[in-house]
Amino acid sequence: MDGTLTQNDLSHVVEADKAHVWHHLLQHKALETSDPRIIVEGKGMRVWDQHGREFIDAVSGAVWTVNVGYGRRSIVDAMSEQLMKLNYFAGSAGSVPGALFAEKLIDKMPGMSRVYYTNSGSEANEKAFKMVRQIAHKRYGGRKHKILFRERDYHGGTIGAMSAGGQLERNLQYGPFAPGFVMVPHCLEYRAADQGWGDLSGEAYGERAANAIEEVILREGPDTVGALCLEPVTAGGGVIVPPVGYWQRVQEICRRYDILLHIDEVVCGVGRTGTHWFGYQHYGIEPDFVTMAKGVASGYAAIACCVTNERVFDLFKDDPSDPLNHFRDISTFGGCTAGPAAALENMRIIEDENLLENCTAMGDYMYESLGALADKHAVVGDVRGKGLFLGVELVADRDTKTPVSEAQVGATVAGCAAEGVIIGASNRSCPGLNNVLCLAPALISTRDDIDQIVDAVDKSLGKVFG
Repeated sequence: MDGTLTQNDLSHVVEADKAHVWHHLLQHKALETSDPRIIVEGKGMRVWDQHGREFIDAVSGAVWTVNVGYGRRSIVDAMSEQLMKLNYFAGSAGSVPGALFAEKLIDKMPGMSRVYYTNSGSEANEKAFKMVRQIAHKRYGGRKHKILFRERDYHGGTIGAMSAGGQLERNLQYGPFAPGFVMVPHCLEYRAADQGWGDLSGEAYGERAANAIEEVILREGPDTVGALCLEPVTAGGGVIVPPVGYWQRVQEICRRYDILLHIDEVVCGVGRTGTHWFGYQHYGIEPDFVTMAKGVASGYAAIACCVTNERVFDLFKDDPSDPLNHFRDISTFGGCTAGPAAALENMRIIEDENLLENCTAMGDYMYESLGALADKHAVVGDVRGKGLFLGVELVADRDTKTPVSEAQVGATVAGCAAEGVIIGASNRSCPGLNNVLCLAPALISTRDDIDQIVDAVDKSLGKVFG
C-alpha cells in the first residue's frame, strides 16, 4: 500500500459496507458483531485489506480470475483510451476492439470461428443453451433439445445455468429448474469406489466414466439429446482432472449420436491450465461451443464469450427468407468496449511474458510441493490439478477416504489467512464432499510465491489436524 490510507480513513467505508452491501457466499449474521474484510489494493500477487495487512492471493481474486495479477497499468491504459473513443454500442453493430480481439482469440482456437460477446460466464453458457434449443427446433422439430451436464460441474448462477448444475448442494432451495437438462456421472477416479467402479483405474476408469455418458444418452434416447456440456477440468466441484482415455471416448460418443459438444472454459480458459490457451486443448478434442469469462480480461473488465465453430454459425443463416432464421438474442453489456480492449492487452501480456510456460513450470512445482505434504499430514488424501489450478482433498482416513468436515476445511482456510495467504475451498457444493482446498495463484507466480503458499497450507494443516 502507498501509506495514504489508515484504518480510521476507512471506518466509514466499513460501516457503509456493513449497512448496505449484500456479499456473495456469506452468512451475514456474523457481521453484526464483526467487520467484513475490505480489500483495498492489489499489486502483482498480493492484496491489502482495510487494516493494511498484506496477503498473497492464491486464488486469483478468490474465484480464479486475476490471471495476470493486480496493478497492470497497460490494461488500465488500454481501457481508458478505448472508453474515451467509444464506451458502448449494442452488439448488433461491431466495434474496433471487439473485432480485433475476436480475430486474436480465434487464432488461438483452431477449428473455432465465431465469437458472441456477453458479460459473464453464466450468460455465455445461457447463450450456448439457447443456440442448442433453437437448433433443435430448426432441424429436429424441437425433439433433440436435451442438454447433458456432469455431476460436480458448475456452469453459472442463473436458473438456466443452475439447471445444468452438477453441484447439488449449491442448487438446493432454488428450484424448480428448467426442464430438459440431464445429469451424467462424474469422472473423479479418486472416488471411483463410490460409483461402484473401484476396481478400475487409469485409462480403464476413464473409458468407463465416458461410457456412463453413453448409457444416459441411450436411456434418454439419442434423438432427444442435443448437447453435452462439460468443464475440461471441474473447478468448484473439487478440481477434477479427467483421466486418460476419457475425452477421446467422449468425442467419439458425441459424434456417433450427433450431439454438440459444449466446453465450459470459464475457469480453465486463457492459460490457467498451462501449456495451452484452453483446457480442452490438452486433450485433442474438437468442441462445437467454448464458453469463457474470468481470465479473459483478468477481472479488469466484465467480459465473457460464447465461441462456436462455423458449422453451428451456418445453422443460423441458411434460410434468410425465414424471419426466425437467426439467433434472436442480445446481451446488453456484451456491447461494452472496455472488455475486449482489456482482453487484447491481457492476451499480449500472457504472450510477451511467456506466462503459459511459467504456468506450466510453476504448476508442476506447486503440484510436487503439495504432494510432499502427504508425507507430513495423513489428512492429505489426494492432490490433483493441471497448471496453476490445483486441489487438495482432505480425508479423515486414507483407506476409507472419509471426507473431513466442512468446518475443518474452513478452519484450514482461516489458518492460511492467519499466515498471510488467501486460499479457497469447495463450498456448499456437493453434499458431504466439500473437502477440497482450492489453489489457483496468478500465472505470474514465482517459486518463492509457491513456497510461501505451500508453507501456509502446511502450517494450517498442522494446527487444525495436528
